[in-house]
Amino acid sequence: MDKKSIYDDLKKQILTLVLEPGAALDEASLSVHYQISRTPLREILRGLAGEGCVEIVNNRGAYVSSMGHKLLRDFFLTAPMVYSAIGRLAAQNAKAQQIEQIRNIQEKFRAAIDTGSSADMVYWNQCFHALMGEMADNPYLKPSYDRLLIDHARISQTFYRPRDQEMAARMYSALQHHDDMITAIEAGESHAVVDLIVEHWELSRDLIEYFVKPDPLAYDMAAVNS
Repeated sequence: MDKKSIYDDLKKQILTLVLEPGAALDEASLSVHYQISRTPLREILRGLAGEGCVEIVNNRGAYVSSMGHKLLRDFFLTAPMVYSAIGRLAAQNAKAQQIEQIRNIQEKFRAAIDTGSSADMVYWNQCFHALMGEMADNPYLKPSYDRLLIDHARISQTFYRPRDQEMAARMYSALQHHDDMITAIEAGESHAVVDLIVEHWELSRDLIEYFVKPDPLAYDMAAVNS
């Protein structure tokens, strides 16, 4: 595998929780697995650290970025504002080539939903929104946006596994939002893109909150009252 393929593979494993938050990334094992020397591997890990996927600790090595309570709280506070700003700028600045790219990504996301592949749903959804960040072309917003997308993808793992008809319907609603975003971006309708992003956020927020705060386990009332 070349460096880009290794980079993409590691990133996908992080986004889909194959590599869990806080997991150590052992250079020796990765070098053997990918048949790559330490120097280019370290370049790859530094690149992932620049995106927020990896944390590099002096004299301790590299770790998958953690996801603590404060980070989750900051995520909920920040995501809607940044997502809306990116959407507005994407509608104003998108290039024809980027619109064609996002259409191709959307078809891969559609195929992942049709086949029920949770890993591919997470990956292609992240690619879709990452490209919107490229369209926005704002050096101040993009680093924050990219980090939000990484953590959004990791949290989203629980609800990208359709368990019933309602969950599957939500996935197709998300797909429709994407289709409508592409149409609005191509038309340069920034207000419409922002409205769609708000709807898109609301669609996923309840499910993300469920992941952070699931229903309590069932317990035996008779035993509690005895």
